[in-house]
Amino acid sequence: MYIPPFTISTNAINLIAEISAQIERYAIRLEQSDGLRLRKANRVRTIHSSLAIEGNMLSENEVKDIIDGKTVMAPLRQIQEVKNAIKTYELYEKLNPFDVNDLLKAHGTMMMALTDDAGKFRRGGVGVFSEERLVHMAPPADHVPILIDDLFEWLKQAKDHLLIRSCVFHYEFEFIHPFSDGNGRMGRLWQSLILGRLHPLFEYLPVENMVYANQEAYYNAIQHSTATADSGPFIEFMLQEILNTLKRHQGSLISQHNVMEVRDKIRDKFGTNHRLDLSESKHHVGRNSRPSLSNTSFDREENQRTSGCRHYKESRQQ
Repeated sequence: MYIPPFTISTNAINLIAEISAQIERYAIRLEQSDGLRLRKANRVRTIHSSLAIEGNMLSENEVKDIIDGKTVMAPLRQIQEVKNAIKTYELYEKLNPFDVNDLLKAHGTMMMALTDDAGKFRRGGVGVFSEERLVHMAPPADHVPILIDDLFEWLKQAKDHLLIRSCVFHYEFEFIHPFSDGNGRMGRLWQSLILGRLHPLFEYLPVENMVYANQEAYYNAIQHSTATADSGPFIEFMLQEILNTLKRHQGSLISQHNVMEVRDKIRDKFGTNHRLDLSESKHHVGRNSRPSLSNTSFDREENQRTSGCRHYKESRQQ
């Protein structure tokens, strides 16, 4: 089974402990008298933020108006993006985060009338640009189905904590960039779906809102992980954003004693091999399976392309 390269640092373990200790408080918060209003408000924030990261200019109030069926004066494409996102998030409870077919179904809804290949993997090459500079060249299109199958197989079979798996999946998904458009919003949705298997409250936790407020750090974490061939930096970034969101939306903090108690349980589960820090490369999962982008070449010979798709990360030194 393919194992993505990632490092679990001491800081990541501490973050998992704090998140685990905060979850029930937020769940209680959602059950209070204004819980329904809070859930609706958080859904608006989630949709607005995830689309805003991708350049949609509609405000939270305009997104709310569209949800409420009101008329909004805005570019048709941006309105369509919101309507599609609303329909996609309405599927939340029905989508299986471990099923590739559900990924395609969700993308078909998210990108309906926005791209000609909604619900299908891309058939051409794609790159991620910062202004005019190429910052990431995604794997060849004919590698995508196998790479996604491998990623989903790992997601289903791995024993790592769901918080870790959700972050690794999110990063790997963005690295593969399986669609011609909509990869960012789908990656964030899918992490939310995976976390929903940890606790249902994640359906209404607007992590995207925190990511939107820290977009530069979000993309820096992706680039840092790519450069080091290790999604550890992205794991830590997303865990911190999840914790920040929990704290921001449930009010009071829990005691340090409760954090330490949960942390000890998590360390017992991970084992003593996980007590080094990131610089000591504590948890080298699949460490050598992806070089930095600058040393990677995807223009392999045809016979390598047919037999070695799952090993696209191996490089030819330039």
